Amino acid sequence: MDEADLKQEITRLKRERDAIILAHNYQLPEVQDVADFIGDSLALSQKAASTDAKVIVFCGVHFMAETASIICPDKRVLIPDLEAGCSLASTITVEQLRAWKREHPDAVTVCYINTSADVKAECDYCCTSSNAVKVVKSIPDDKPILFLPDMFLGAYVAEVTKRRNIYIWPGECHVHAGIRPSLVLEMLKMYKDAEFLIHPECGCTTSMVYYFGNGNGNGNGNWSRNGSGYGCVVSNSSGNGSSSNASLVKFLSTEGMMRYAKQSSAKRLIVATEIGILYRLKKENPEKEFIPISNDAVCKYMKMITLDKVYRSLRDMVYEVKVPEDVATKARRAIERMLAIN
Repeated sequence: MDEADLKQEITRLKRERDAIILAHNYQLPEVQDVADFIGDSLALSQKAASTDAKVIVFCGVHFMAETASIICPDKRVLIPDLEAGCSLASTITVEQLRAWKREHPDAVTVCYINTSADVKAECDYCCTSSNAVKVVKSIPDDKPILFLPDMFLGAYVAEVTKRRNIYIWPGECHVHAGIRPSLVLEMLKMYKDAEFLIHPECGCTTSMVYYFGNGNGNGNGNWSRNGSGYGCVVSNSSGNGSSSNASLVKFLSTEGMMRYAKQSSAKRLIVATEIGILYRLKKENPEKEFIPISNDAVCKYMKMITLDKVYRSLRDMVYEVKVPEDVATKARRAIERMLAIN
């Protein structure tokens, strides 16, 4: 079947199966086109929790489908490709987490949503990039925190909250880790009229927060909080010390980027995250120019789900993701705490 026929069949099968298709912002454009809802991990979790559909087809990676299964034990959750994993989630196992917890018996554990179900089951709170700061701020200041598994998001949270009793697991997303400070500084020089949207998982985050937030190097920074995330208005200095056009650097989740791009007056925005989000950004903001920080920022796992696989998933009702109830019950507690805080 060609693309048009596949889309028509998917629409028919959705009605027949009483199904909803959820797609992450990094999915292929044609997969986003057939989705009923597109968003980041938090938004997709909230949509899964609220849907009346009997079947959820999750176009994302495996831990996301697990999360939907945990939240919706009465629904059938399908993922079109079982091999769609996550390099970040695989950086910590449940055995490693248990050993870490034994070293810090009084600590509160906060896991990023990019973790397996059995890891979530060992944690007190779950979080996403859009609410990690809020979750950590909700924990009493005197309680030590184990934050896992993303070291860049953890360092960002520690810097923004000024929390000193937070221990961070040394994991990373292979795509975001490749977005280094040199890339951002190079683009700042090249696009002096642009706004910069940076995902807090990026390898540049820690140094960029320090660089801009503390007014070091060529930047002068003032931090502010708005509905989308944390940002810093900075001025790029030329060689003679005079100030050039101001650039607004924002550290945002993917959904935060979507919200911010809509209300921004900027006509050009540099986007530092996986390039799949550019399709939706351009589609919803056709009058603006979106430039990827790097064309190499591609997650092969997010691109594994194709239109044909979505069709086969609905046609054959494959592949079901079901979390064992004992694990799901414990993991659900951490996720529900996150959703309650948000």
